[in-house]
Amino acid sequence: MTVVPLPRKPARTSTAREGRVLHKGQQTKAVIIEAALGLATHIGLEGLSIGALADVTGMSKSGVFAHFGSREELQISVIREYHTRFEQEVFFPAMNAPRGVGRLRAMFDNWMKRTSIELDSGCIYISGAVEFDDRTGPVRDALANSVLTWLAAIKRAIEQCKECGELQPSVDPEQMLFEIHGLILALHYEARFLRTPGSIKRAVGGFNSILQRYGADAATAP
Repeated sequence: MTVVPLPRKPARTSTAREGRVLHKGQQTKAVIIEAALGLATHIGLEGLSIGALADVTGMSKSGVFAHFGSREELQISVIREYHTRFEQEVFFPAMNAPRGVGRLRAMFDNWMKRTSIELDSGCIYISGAVEFDDRTGPVRDALANSVLTWLAAIKRAIEQCKECGELQPSVDPEQMLFEIHGLILALHYEARFLRTPGSIKRAVGGFNSILQRYGADAATAP
């Protein structure tokens, strides 16, 4: 009689277990970044430290350090997360508007909505510029690249306005971008620092004035 051995269960690989560990690690890192983002909007990127995050999250310093490796990497991760959220709230929704002034206005309106909230919490793009304007290194580069990416999107929207014939052919996109960006910077200074009443209304009025001044209709007005 030949005895046929029962088939053995395949040895359980560590792939599933490793996947769970990786997923848990990603979740933990997301929690740390969320806490770091909250801190950075109030105390700035320079205020971030492994120790401060350990206190906020209830983790050990070594646990926080294991997910980033350095304070610099932590700061860069926060900048990337902030930029991702900025795009989701400001840029992508505006892409539903038609090319031209409608899209440019949608981008500005979304920017204003986010800015009005950040007047209380703080804006990493602005506070970070103050902290890193005279420095070099990866953190400054990550911050500057994020801001430049957004400004490039605004400039492209302005160029599309020209292509659609909604702005005067002589309009310099760089100059118009400078003026629009200036409104947001002035708003933060006036409303957040000086507490000047009506600053949001003035910023909106300034944007409308820019559109009116550079609009195609202005060139034919008597």
